[in-house]
Amino acid sequence: MSVSEALKNRVSIRAFLDKPVPEETLKKIFTDAQLSPSNCNVQPWQVYVVSGAKKDEIKNKMVAAVMSGQAPNPDFDWKVKYEGVHRDRQFGSAHALYSSMGIERSDKEGRMLAMLRNWTFFDAPHAVFFTMDKYLNIMGAVDIGIYAQTLSLLMTENGISSCMQGALGQFPDPVREALGIPDERGILFGMSFGYADENAPVNKTRTEREPVENSVIFLG
Repeated sequence: MSVSEALKNRVSIRAFLDKPVPEETLKKIFTDAQLSPSNCNVQPWQVYVVSGAKKDEIKNKMVAAVMSGQAPNPDFDWKVKYEGVHRDRQFGSAHALYSSMGIERSDKEGRMLAMLRNWTFFDAPHAVFFTMDKYLNIMGAVDIGIYAQTLSLLMTENGISSCMQGALGQFPDPVREALGIPDERGILFGMSFGYADENAPVNKTRTEREPVENSVIFLG
């Protein structure tokens, strides 16, 4: 599979089969992802891959935190409120997602339950938490983003589906406790991954992309 093919085939998957990825496949993908570029080659990513009982432990603790009503307390600033065209795109994405599940905008309970599935990893057999030393700030976040994209394309090449999730960084305390993450290291975001349930309506969701003319300026 070429890089272009991987980009075209990769979509955010929110329903997975109960089928773990073979350990040797996982190790190969994460080994290859180490080739991801980073500023000054600092390679700031410290990655935690959770499966099985450990994944379920974290899932239960995160769901409990969300259901308790406590406010999110992310290690990094997730307080951006989208404006203008960015807000329009956000709404468009939400509309596509909830429409594929048959959830009306007025169905607040349905939307809340759908949102809660973020913290159950969408029933995926595996999840990965992307962490880095907090002092690295935006430079480290750029590198982590590049690494995560590399990882998702490698997974696509190997027939593995994934979903990037900012939600997995919103309640870091139970994750930090379960994984023994030191205080100086922050959880930026996470990703659920495994084999897609092709029959799930939510996985039919498709979002639009801007034409290149709206995003790229060619100068010469």
